[in-house]
Amino acid sequence: MKVIFLKDVKGQGKKDEIKEVKDGYAQNFLIKNHYAVVASATNLAKLKEKTKEEEAKREEDLKDAVKLREALEKITLTFQVKTGEKDKVFGSVSVKQIKNELDKLGYKIDKSKITIPLSLSSLGFHTVTIELYKNIYAKVKVHLIKQ
Repeated sequence: MKVIFLKDVKGQGKKDEIKEVKDGYAQNFLIKNHYAVVASATNLAKLKEKTKEEEAKREEDLKDAVKLREALEKITLTFQVKTGEKDKVFGSVSVKQIKNELDKLGYKIDKSKITIPLSLSSLGFHTVTIELYKNIYAKVKVHLIKQ
C-alpha cells in the first residue's frame, strides 16, 4: 500500500515522503496512529498544494532575509562603556545588549542568531554576525566608545 507520511517515522520514512509499505503495517500502525495517510489522488493533490505553498513561503522568507541583511549592514550600534587605565573596558558588550539595541531600532531578532566572534572588550569598531536565514548572514558594526 502506498502511503504519504505525515510525520517522520524512524527507519520507515520522512514527513511528506510517499512510500510503499505492507498493508497491515499501514492500516494497523501508520494510519491508526496518524503517522501516514493513504496515497489517494485527493491526498496526493493536497500534498502537491502544500509543497507549492511551502516553496512559496521559503522564497518569500529568503527575499525578506536579503532585505533585512541590507538594512542591518547599513547601521552601526554604538555602546558607551566604562573604561579603566589605558582605555581598558570593564567587562564586555553581550549578545543580550546587542539584541536590546536592535529591538529599540525595530529589528526583532532572536539572540541565539547573534554571534560575537571575540569578546567586545576593547574600544573601537567590531563586527557581529547575525544569521537571518539558512546561509544568509548580516554583518553588523558595533562601535564601543568611552563613557
